[in-house]
Amino acid sequence: MTRARSPPHGAAMKATPLSNCERRFLLRAIQEKKRLDGRQCYDYRNIRVSFGADRGCCMVELGRTRVLAQVSCELVPPKPSRPTEGVLFFNLELSPMAAPGLEPGRQSELVVSLNRLLERCLRDSKCIETESLCVVAGEKVWQIRLDMHLLNHDGNITDAASIAGIVALCHFRRPDVSVQGEEVTVYTPEERDPVPLSIHHMPICVSFAFFHQGTYLLVDPTEREERVMDGLLVIAMNKHHEICTIQSSGVVMLLPDQILRCSKITAVKVAEITELIQKALENDQKARKEGGKFGFAESIPNQRITAFKMESAAVDTNDVEEQAGEIIAKADPPSEVFANPVLHTPGTAQIGEGIESSWGDLEESEKEETAEEEGESEAAAFECEKVETEDTSTLRETKSDEPIVLSDSEEEEVVILEPQELPRKTRTQTSSKQENPSKKAFNKRRRKKRTSR
Repeated sequence: MTRARSPPHGAAMKATPLSNCERRFLLRAIQEKKRLDGRQCYDYRNIRVSFGADRGCCMVELGRTRVLAQVSCELVPPKPSRPTEGVLFFNLELSPMAAPGLEPGRQSELVVSLNRLLERCLRDSKCIETESLCVVAGEKVWQIRLDMHLLNHDGNITDAASIAGIVALCHFRRPDVSVQGEEVTVYTPEERDPVPLSIHHMPICVSFAFFHQGTYLLVDPTEREERVMDGLLVIAMNKHHEICTIQSSGVVMLLPDQILRCSKITAVKVAEITELIQKALENDQKARKEGGKFGFAESIPNQRITAFKMESAAVDTNDVEEQAGEIIAKADPPSEVFANPVLHTPGTAQIGEGIESSWGDLEESEKEETAEEEGESEAAAFECEKVETEDTSTLRETKSDEPIVLSDSEEEEVVILEPQELPRKTRTQTSSKQENPSKKAFNKRRRKKRTSR
């Protein structure tokens, strides 16, 4: 049993500080034995365990705190001091994805203290038989690596990580191995069934938060409760009431009676959590044996938006013809239908009920519109022609006359000014531009009348 002192978890994060009003509100609620989520002082949040498609992969949800755990293995040389024992490696990673106050790529004090606590809980408690991981003494042993990732932080990382770690280790299966002389053969899952790890017991951590110098006690504190707490006590215990490790942090001096009281509460909580873990493992094992659906995708409830699946419902198609006949018999008879075509105007036809076609009327109205707009376009063209004739007459007059000569007696220089043909081109372009808008306006009117009718 080990006892260490370290700063509380809430102090190691660089999170947004609470305001004085929030702090006073939380402390006042704790004095009145009330919590923000409606729990009692000794109540745990809901625990949910789900497994991935691969062995050794699981996700634990403690309220809104989520931890993903994955176990892997490989053959490595053993340590010289322990040639017949396997190697255990544990790692917990905290990323800004879980909480904005967590810093990436840096081993903060919070990460170091959590990893040390998990190592004492899982390795030093001897919950895994390391000698069963030996393949060839002094040459090859199995290295079991447990990686845990914090997906969302809402308080009490220690308990969620310890549950996820022991569940992943119990769910993991390593490949089977055979040794013939100096040759080591590793079999695939298709050739031989994988072998589970030899686990003696399940150590689980339970956290207690103290307020007002140890006067008030809460189990499973949330992230906001961790910010205002004075101290934290973590007890790791198995269902046999064996304490694996104890860690106290903060500025609270605990009395022996308080520690004994917390240990009794821990024994009750550990028994409940262990039973929940065993049921989850049995359900997953049963689903895999029966060939049912398993994995993270299948564990999502149907009520959530992220689940694109529905429960299958059986449809009886035996009495479909009889039901269809009854429906047709009860329905109203169909209305009379004209089989022969009805000719309203030349060029149109109608079969059945409907409204008389108005294509002929449209054609007559279009003819009237075209006649009116043709008259307008002719008048515009006539005006353009008048302008062009006037321009040409002025140009001819200038051509018939003599060029204009500007002379200077002193410098004896002569400048001859001759008319250019540029104005004619520009005027012809403007006349063509004037014609285009008239056509566009005609087309727009025609379309509006068609759509209105």
